[in-house]
Amino acid sequence: MEKKNYITPQGHKALTDELHQLLRVERPEVCQLVQWAAANGDRSENADYQYGKRRLREIDRRVRFLSSRLDDAVVVDPATVRSEKVQFGATLTLRDEEGREKTWSIVGVDEINIELGRVSWQSPLGRALIGKEIDDEAIVVSPQGQTTVEIIAVKYVTLT
Repeated sequence: MEKKNYITPQGHKALTDELHQLLRVERPEVCQLVQWAAANGDRSENADYQYGKRRLREIDRRVRFLSSRLDDAVVVDPATVRSEKVQFGATLTLRDEEGREKTWSIVGVDEINIELGRVSWQSPLGRALIGKEIDDEAIVVSPQGQTTVEIIAVKYVTLT
């Protein structure tokens, strides 16, 4: 069974930009370094050569990962969603049990950024909220314990 990799257009662009940076800028620079270092002789004690080869392996591993993620990507633009229910791409205002309000956006697993209020649709919070509506309560079960949140607002906007 194929697993979907839902992602916003901004997340897709970020992954594409990183892939381009690795392939078009970093990898050619490291290849030149390795070629220069190899020409200097004994490779077994050549730190530039050894570092360069290690960095090339890291770049190639990341390129394979990014290519795979982009191949499986299903781009969903939150601004095009018209729903009262919480779906991928929703930006929500939630009220917790103590009355504190917090805004979260439900994004793809490659876009998680807690400081910006972005959680994955596969996270405990995301799973608890998908399918809910304004004024619904959701029970969030996480490693920190169980908490109840109330959905105050749901909107679909392009993330910046």
